[in-house]
Amino acid sequence: MSNTVKNQPASVIMNTYGRFPVTLVKGKASNVWDENGQKFLDYTSGIATCNLGHVPEHVHRKVKEQLDTLWHCSNLYEIPLQQQLATVLTENSCFDQVFFCNSGAEANEAAIKLAKKYASDQGYVEKTNIVTFTNSFHGRTGSTMAATGQKKIHQGFTPLTPGFRYLPLNDFDALKEINDGKTTAVLLELIQGEGGVNPADQVWIKELAALCEKEDILLMIDEIQTGVGRTGTLFAYDQFDIEPDVITSAKALASGFPVGAMLAKEEVAQSFQPGSHGSTFGGNPLVMSAALATIQTIMNENILHEVRNKAEWLRGKLGELQRDFSSIEEVRGLGLLIGIQMTEEVKTWISAFREKGILVLSAGSNVLRILPPLTTTKEELEYFIQTFRQLLTEKEGFCHDKWIPIRESMKRERSKI
Repeated sequence: MSNTVKNQPASVIMNTYGRFPVTLVKGKASNVWDENGQKFLDYTSGIATCNLGHVPEHVHRKVKEQLDTLWHCSNLYEIPLQQQLATVLTENSCFDQVFFCNSGAEANEAAIKLAKKYASDQGYVEKTNIVTFTNSFHGRTGSTMAATGQKKIHQGFTPLTPGFRYLPLNDFDALKEINDGKTTAVLLELIQGEGGVNPADQVWIKELAALCEKEDILLMIDEIQTGVGRTGTLFAYDQFDIEPDVITSAKALASGFPVGAMLAKEEVAQSFQPGSHGSTFGGNPLVMSAALATIQTIMNENILHEVRNKAEWLRGKLGELQRDFSSIEEVRGLGLLIGIQMTEEVKTWISAFREKGILVLSAGSNVLRILPPLTTTKEELEYFIQTFRQLLTEKEGFCHDKWIPIRESMKRERSKI
C-alpha cells in the first residue's frame, strides 16, 4: 500500500450532475420532502420516471412480496414475470416481442444493434446508417450519444461512433434525404424531451412512416420519456396514426426501479438470436415485479383517461397565462409532458418555483419542462397554476384584475394539497 498522501477532492462523487441545493429523503404520491422536513410538489416526476407518483401502493406491495422471494437469477433461466409483463405490453401495442434491459440508453443501444442485424439478415450489406434528428436526445453511451442530434452532447467525445446522420425534425424537404441507399433505420422521439419539448408534426410523421415502409427502412420510436402513459396513451405513437417497427421504453416503466425495454414486430425481432445481445441484470425478478405492477395500475385504473382530461385543463390554464403575460412565448407538448417557452433563461424560474415549494425542470435554456405525476390531483394542478401566476405577476410588476388577492388564495390552496 502506498504511503502517499492523497489530496481529497471536494466530493468523492464525480461531478457529472449540476445538482440543485436540495436533499430529498422521502416521497409519497405527488410530494417529496427534504432533510429539513420541507415539502415540495414534485412536478419533475424524477424526470418522467415516477408516473404513478412516489411509492405507489400496488407497486410497493408487489416489490415487498418479491423481496421475500427472489431478487435475481440470470437470463439463462426462465423468468415468468418477464413473460407476464411482455404479454401485457404486446397485447396493448402493435408489437410482438420484447427485450428487457436496465435503462433507456441500453434500450436504444439494443434498437441500434437490432436495426443493423436486421439489415444484415436481409442482405442489405450497404445499409449500415441510421437517421436521427437535430435536437434529439437518445442517451449518453457511445452509440446513443452519437445518435443524439445535439453538438453540446458530443463535445469532448470525438471521434463519435460512426453511422448516424442528423436531419431537421418536421422538415418535409428533409424526407427526400432519408433514403440515400445506406439507411437501415430512422430513430426519433415523437416529442423531443431534452431538446425543448418539440412535438413531431402529425402529417410529417405519417409521410415519414409511409416512406420507411416503402423503402424497407425501419421506423424506430424512442418512447423513453413519452411512454407508459405520459402523453395520455400507453405509448405516444398511438396518437400519431402510425405503426413503428420498434419502440424503446424505460423511465416510468417500473416506477423508479432501473429498467428498459425494446419492443419490436416479429419479423424484425427474429434477427436477435442467442448470442446476438444480452444483459446480466435486465428483466430480473425484482424489477419485473415493479414494472408489471406499474403497467397493471395504469391499464386497470382509468389513469390514461384522467391524464387526457387533466392535460386538457392544464393546457387551457397555461394558455390563459400566455395571453395574460408576455414572459410566456409558447406552450407545447402532449399529455402531461409540457414545455413552456419563456422569453429568458429559465434557471431563475426554476429557483423561484422551488422557493414556492414546487419542483420543475428545464428542457434547454429557455424552456420550462412540466412533468406532473399522472396521478396528480386537480387541487395540485390548481396550486401550480396559481403559483405560476403569482411568479409571473411579481416579475412583470402588476396584478392582473382576475388575481385578487394572490397571497391569501395561495395559502388556502397550499393547505389543501
